Amino acid sequence: MTSTRVLLADDHEMVRAGFRIILGSQPDIEVVGEAATGTEALARAAELRPDVICMDVQMPDMDGLEATRRITADGANTSAVLILTTFDRDDYLFEALSAGASGFLLKNSTPEQLIDAVRVIASGDALLSPAVTRRVIEKFGQPTDTTAPAAPVARPVALDTLTEREAEVLALVAQGLSNAEIAQRLFVGEATVKSHVSKVLQKLGLRDRIQAVVYAYEHGVAVPGA
Repeated sequence: MTSTRVLLADDHEMVRAGFRIILGSQPDIEVVGEAATGTEALARAAELRPDVICMDVQMPDMDGLEATRRITADGANTSAVLILTTFDRDDYLFEALSAGASGFLLKNSTPEQLIDAVRVIASGDALLSPAVTRRVIEKFGQPTDTTAPAAPVARPVALDTLTEREAEVLALVAQGLSNAEIAQRLFVGEATVKSHVSKVLQKLGLRDRIQAVVYAYEHGVAVPGA
């Protein structure tokens, strides 16, 4: 069995110790390193190339959001970032997703939720609760000024590379539907949906379905209030 390699980035040693005990208790998860600052997180990520980085937001010298942005911008680094924070704040959530994080979890979550989050993100999926997904859709799916006429949306060339079914799947992903719900809606197998989602992400240069939601609203694929 191949273990999921995890880097812990948090400025509190006791928090890191707790996460290490929780994750290290699983036979398929290995904590390979720790970092106490954003700068250390960057260095350790480049050195260790972990599968998942559990990243705190508030850290000395460079916060976790900036560290996440730099890590995900590095084309040679395929590490997925799970943001772990004490604060359930929309500004943290939206900035984390814009920075390229693949998941957002509060530190008061259960050990089981943390373990599941690491496994989900390591498998290539994104992790957001239905409530958080709704907040993303509300944030990016609503016009900033409902009294002003909508400005024309420039259509990226990459969208024209999608097949009709892939475009349909993208629109459903933007509604916050899971693979199982999309499969039921389109009368196809869940594995088929997963394949379509993977192709959509690849063609549009997106890391995960969270970025796909944002992308769909920003480029007019999904319509606010539809």
